Amino acid sequence: MPRWLRDNALAVAMLGAFLVFLVLQSVFGWQTHNEELTEFGAAPLSWPAYLTSGHFAEAVFENWESEFLQMGGYVLLTAYLVQRGSAESKPVDQTDRPEDDERRATPQSPWPVRVGGLPLVVYRNSLSIALLLIFAGSFVGHLLGGTAAYNQEQALQSGAPPIGVWEFLGTSDFWFQSMQNWQSEFLAVGALILLSIVLRQHASPESKPVTVAHASTGA
Repeated sequence: MPRWLRDNALAVAMLGAFLVFLVLQSVFGWQTHNEELTEFGAAPLSWPAYLTSGHFAEAVFENWESEFLQMGGYVLLTAYLVQRGSAESKPVDQTDRPEDDERRATPQSPWPVRVGGLPLVVYRNSLSIALLLIFAGSFVGHLLGGTAAYNQEQALQSGAPPIGVWEFLGTSDFWFQSMQNWQSEFLAVGALILLSIVLRQHASPESKPVTVAHASTGA
């Protein structure tokens, strides 16, 4: 295996799977949407046209929204909350790690650490900020795509006039779509937190070592 690929294999595998599944989602979503259009006597869309439709945007961003809310919330909550015995928790009595102290900066430390001030404040929280910003962007994408999909569906079914983005934001349909994904994401993370107390996966950084006692906290 080439060294670059070996050093980046995890990211390549994750992003490769993402692209494969996104393309497959678009193909099957396109077929499903065209079946719906045909049922109402509307002309089917080409695949490129479907990629710019509200139906596709809503489906994609609805899921991204929940994923990045879960990850951003998880990163932030694990900075302050603990779960005794879980591999997903920092040690019970730990606050900042010694390496989090900017006074221990070295010439190899990232530049915000060496500069200090506001850049350091932002950098100390940059992971959760980035994840929550992606969540916010996905939320907007879901809202815009959902509005377009809702208007098209209403026009096909009843000929109802279109509604605006703010009106769609106030519908139970929008929040039902969001909550059905949000609850599942937090359930999955909660299950990982609790299951990692007593279960193991050898060689994984998401698991405690096989020989470690259940009461041991942190990976």
